[in-house]
Amino acid sequence: MDLEEAKEFRERCIKCAAVSWGLTDEGKYYCISCHNVTERSKEVLSTEPISNTKIKAINRGLRKKKKPEKGWDWYVCEGFQHILCQQAEALKTLGIGPELKNQVLHIFWKRYLQKSKQAYCENPVYTRGRKALESGDNPGHSAWDSEPELLSGFSGPSALESGAESQPDGHTQKPVRSRPSQSGMYFCSGSLDGAEYSLRKGIMKMAVPRTLAFCYLSLLWQRETVTFSDLLRFVEEGHIPYINAFEHFPEDMKLYGRDKGIFTIESWPTYEDIYKKVIELAVFLDLPRFPDITEDSYFHPNILCMKYLMEVNLPDEMNDFTCQVVKMAGIGEVGFLTFDPIGKKGQTVKYDVQAMAVIVIVLKLLFLLDDSVEWTLSTVAERYNEENKEDKPWFDFRKWYQVMKKSFDKKKQQWEEARAKYVWKSEKPLFYSSIDKSVVYKRREMVVNLQKQFSALVDSAPTVAKKSPSSFQFSWTEEDTDRTCFHGHSLQGILQKKGQSVITKNLLYWLSTQKFCKSYCKHVTTYEESNFSLSYQFILKLFSFLLRIKTYSLHEEVSLIEKRLFKKRYSEGKKKSSGSKKVKK
Repeated sequence: MDLEEAKEFRERCIKCAAVSWGLTDEGKYYCISCHNVTERSKEVLSTEPISNTKIKAINRGLRKKKKPEKGWDWYVCEGFQHILCQQAEALKTLGIGPELKNQVLHIFWKRYLQKSKQAYCENPVYTRGRKALESGDNPGHSAWDSEPELLSGFSGPSALESGAESQPDGHTQKPVRSRPSQSGMYFCSGSLDGAEYSLRKGIMKMAVPRTLAFCYLSLLWQRETVTFSDLLRFVEEGHIPYINAFEHFPEDMKLYGRDKGIFTIESWPTYEDIYKKVIELAVFLDLPRFPDITEDSYFHPNILCMKYLMEVNLPDEMNDFTCQVVKMAGIGEVGFLTFDPIGKKGQTVKYDVQAMAVIVIVLKLLFLLDDSVEWTLSTVAERYNEENKEDKPWFDFRKWYQVMKKSFDKKKQQWEEARAKYVWKSEKPLFYSSIDKSVVYKRREMVVNLQKQFSALVDSAPTVAKKSPSSFQFSWTEEDTDRTCFHGHSLQGILQKKGQSVITKNLLYWLSTQKFCKSYCKHVTTYEESNFSLSYQFILKLFSFLLRIKTYSLHEEVSLIEKRLFKKRYSEGKKKSSGSKKVKK
């Protein structure tokens, strides 16, 4: 680029009206203020021999006619379509059946394109206000000519198809290609609509976190054995494409400019944020009632409680108590568990959080968790186990706490170190325009070289291979001599017979909250650690870490189930509070 030679060009820029020009490697003028590239080229007036630099510029200009850097003409929705395909294939490698992609995710995505007027409709947003491209005007490759498998024509679940909007020939119609109206549009975005898409309003725009909402809705529809927390954890562990997913795009799908802000993300998905997007997406798609969650479904609390009891190394006998709590609270009914975006106004059950909350309530029923009763019962169990080493051991809460705290601290430290060492920069550099492409690539090359040198000096140990995905983060077996497995321990030291029934020795119970927030408040209740016992705090921290949620979220779920379980105590509390107000008056 030669700024001196560009000074003779005095026309105003059509985009920003500035008179400040430079020359590209191809000999074209570009605006230094807004990077708009014109079709005007510098004319060579001298007939003297041309220097080597000029010859290079002319050669590049000749190659530019073939437009090798431009790649395919593609839209933003096609980029997200590729990400969804990658995530569906990743779930397939995790053991999910291919019908999830071919019969469910396909229909959800097709329905989104139709609802947002991006495809499968008579007047797609891409062609509004633009001159449609005539056949033969675009010699380049079109991504719609060889659609990804996700948009191939096959039928999905009848319930979804029947709920779709009826439009004439809407299922086979594709958006028509159109050229950008400004000559500099290609330098604002690699996609045809990147600059426009970032400014578009009035529709539910796609974003990388929303792809996980599509995946979870598909898993929930199929009732697969992957919970919401498992899905987010698989993303963290790199088993499902999410961070820098654009790296797997085809080579001819060029990303730069506005695409960088659309497809790059530099934060981990959080449970609360993605959960809200799941609800918003289900309501936007106007999805029908999902298949029933019955007792044999993986999302039923009885099955999830059994799974999490194994995860946190608690006795198998506690499963009887979790089933009783589920039945008494009425949270195991089909009508309560089944997701119905229309009938329930977009509300769904956090199945994994609910199961963990049930286990917390059972621990409170058995041990009270007031930093006193649990340690007294532990002393009794410890004395019995020493005197009766041949018998089935009684469950010792103190010993369980010591084993779990050691394992929890180690696991959490590994998780924090992995997050701290994570490299957010992609191997495929992104740039805002073709002008600064060379600068970005040079910087990326320098960063990679520095990382190699630093890693060679600091860490000479070979990198550990990525572990295979698993539904369990902790593994407990009887053969493990280093850690005690409590699965087969007895609850006899905690229970006592009363007539024909068995009751707990602990006859007390304290509610997790005495006061719920008002209806206009966004949360259910407040959680302050100083108001609760240390045992309760540890259990909430451990369970919340396994689900990758905030501690107060689990506390709120415990409070909501207790409200259903102890209706009488809550109603008595309301009467007392209203009576005290009357006395004050």
